[in-house]
Amino acid sequence: MNLSMLLDMAADAFGERPAVSCGARTLTYGELRLKAHAVAAQLKGGGFAHAALLDTNGLAAPATLFGSAYAGVPYVPLNYRLTDAELNALLSRIAPAWLVTRPEQLARLALPGGITPGDGDQLPAGGADTPVPQAPEDPRAVAIQLFTSGTTGAPKAAVLRHENVMSYILGTVEFGSAGAEERALVSVPPYHIAGISAVLSSTYSGRHIVLLPSFDAEEWLRIAADQRITHAFLVPTMLVRIIESLEAAKAAASLPALRAIAYGGGKMPASVIARALQLLPSVDFTNAYGLTETSATICLLTPEDHRNAIASAEPAVRRRLGSVGRPLPTVELEVRGESGRVLGAGEPGLVFVRGGQVAGEYRGSGSLLDAQGWFATQDRGWLDADGYLYLEGRADDVIVRGGENISPGEVEETLLAHAAVADAVVVAIPSEQWGEAVGAAVVLRPGAQVTAEVLQQWVRERLRSSRVPERVLFRGELPYNEMGKVLRRVVRAEFA
Repeated sequence: MNLSMLLDMAADAFGERPAVSCGARTLTYGELRLKAHAVAAQLKGGGFAHAALLDTNGLAAPATLFGSAYAGVPYVPLNYRLTDAELNALLSRIAPAWLVTRPEQLARLALPGGITPGDGDQLPAGGADTPVPQAPEDPRAVAIQLFTSGTTGAPKAAVLRHENVMSYILGTVEFGSAGAEERALVSVPPYHIAGISAVLSSTYSGRHIVLLPSFDAEEWLRIAADQRITHAFLVPTMLVRIIESLEAAKAAASLPALRAIAYGGGKMPASVIARALQLLPSVDFTNAYGLTETSATICLLTPEDHRNAIASAEPAVRRRLGSVGRPLPTVELEVRGESGRVLGAGEPGLVFVRGGQVAGEYRGSGSLLDAQGWFATQDRGWLDADGYLYLEGRADDVIVRGGENISPGEVEETLLAHAAVADAVVVAIPSEQWGEAVGAAVVLRPGAQVTAEVLQQWVRERLRSSRVPERVLFRGELPYNEMGKVLRRVVRAEFA
């Protein structure tokens, strides 16, 4: 079992169909396979241990992803937003490696020994004389290595084996299910698991992938209209900007081909997705929750779930817009307390998952799966009576006030329910009396005015007094990373 099988099946079944486009350049599935064969020959000929990519979205990304699979070499896409020193440190950890990049990126680096650069814009096209590689069939071989953000120390190298990724794709995608007219717009970066899984799942379904090198709402809308995009994946911050652009231009009718939007990678405020459903009523929205260590999605809030929630007057059903849905049929999920006891409906705890797609492994430290194959996601959350999962944040984000654990999520949700609040994040702040206390950074809606005291009273009336923010900081906007996750460490630093 090898990722290259996905491309082989697509190229054999519909080799003349467009596979991937970026700007004016397009490769058919047959051409993409030839290019991947040529990349594999380059990797094998150089004796490399890794195939690294340092680039924005472009044709080099899928060619290197599949070429590394044919060659039996782990694919390591790197975050081009890191500093020069951080990138050099990561490269030194994967040598000997072939680094697919562009001259402007290469100019930033003092390449460590064992790193051989290759121009991503000049990758060989492959042809009839390109040797056809025999892809290794070891399902336990490493397919992808992704470095974590390293916010609390040196970045860890998450390892995904071929059997993990293939378990996810084969369990969630029907081969050849996409029509020839279907086009998926991919704007998430290639170094994120969401970007990788978007390429793999579209390939297996036979969908035409359109790559956007860097996200801009106006450009996204232009491409979606001009190229009649039918499917897209977005992080919450991207969707917010697209909604704002559509509302400003009253241009929803310019996306007649758009059928489906999947979103994930960060918390989606219920008010935002409600606006999106109203603005694009014919589009199927799906909330996809997953992690790098689980080869992408483990829970889905389906289009039917979205429509039922927005149409319902029942609070429990309406609230599902704020959930991440229910586990995939191929995934088991539990919420456990501090003692390890499996918790019942409505009880918050730590989320554990198990299944073939769950890797839970890091290079150098090995597998973090327990004896029964369960992986602790380090996300806190709870399940409702119907099995819908609600996330409350990372375990590290829990505020310990006088020995009492406080989840930021419930306070954030309460603040967001206030009519004046557009966005909010809650973090732990130092407290002489309690050790830690609640601090809230708040963004107000345009034209709205409210005092810290009013918001504190709002929370006090709806939650226990221990949940009331000791300090409220008003900001013009919250700090988010490119995947739509709020940078709590930045907010904590501001409070400090």
